[in-house]
Amino acid sequence: MPAGRFVRWVENFASRHGAAAVSTVDGALRGEAEDTSYFEARLPFWVPYAGGPEPDELVAALEPPDDWGVLIARRGGFAVARMAGERMVSSKVGQRHVQGRTKAGGQSQQRFARRRDNQAREAWAAAAGHASTHLRGLRGPLVLAGDREGLAAVVEGAGLGELPTHHLPDTVGEPRREALLKAVQDALSVRVTVHNAD
Repeated sequence: MPAGRFVRWVENFASRHGAAAVSTVDGALRGEAEDTSYFEARLPFWVPYAGGPEPDELVAALEPPDDWGVLIARRGGFAVARMAGERMVSSKVGQRHVQGRTKAGGQSQQRFARRRDNQAREAWAAAAGHASTHLRGLRGPLVLAGDREGLAAVVEGAGLGELPTHHLPDTVGEPRREALLKAVQDALSVRVTVHNAD
């Protein structure tokens, strides 16, 4: 969730489940309520939290990297952004036509499959070119979303394989500007998991 909402969210958690005892456990902020429900909150970018037990202390500890990137790849489309902290310094969104699946059988189906695979390879190569342009010299991390096969092809083609990478949950949509902005927001968010009492 966005960091600005986290303190209020903890207050609401306590009002729903009873006063929560909050502590730092295993790199996360953990709150255990009277009804035995509990939450764990982690900093973005998989950074372990070692601060105090107050929710606002976790928010204060959130510090995005100075130089990081976002890459979304799905068949026929990509989006890439270079970030400095919370500021987007460059970006590109693009699409290339990749044929959909066909119900034809036999040789026609094989021909369509070959064409689709060739188009996908060309699309990944084009995406890798743009990723290389925008992310050249990136210190990392690189936040990824989308089709894992396509992401692997783009990362390798762009020469970004040495960077630390983190995958966002697959809730990011088609590679459009809106999806890129959502991926950036998700990457900057506090990661909260809730375990409700039985």
